[in-house]
Amino acid sequence: MAAVSIRGLDDHVRERLRVRAARHGRSMEAEIRSILVAAVSQPRPPEGLFIALQDRFGDIGGVDLELSRRTTRARAADLSA
Repeated sequence: MAAVSIRGLDDHVRERLRVRAARHGRSMEAEIRSILVAAVSQPRPPEGLFIALQDRFGDIGGVDLELSRRTTRARAADLSA
């Protein structure tokens, strides 16, 4: 089994790891091991912007918008410039 040392870890990150480990009832070493295993165990397929937004905000739900009818006729774009 390999050993890994992490140098230069920010004190704030270390404290958050300690709290997270305590919340899960593990040592900091076991918590870090669990995080690393989870990070490399689940290969994620490349996702597009739509999927990323849907994953992030999907729980919020949709929005129903009332669109008013067009009162003027649509114009063609002026491409002369």
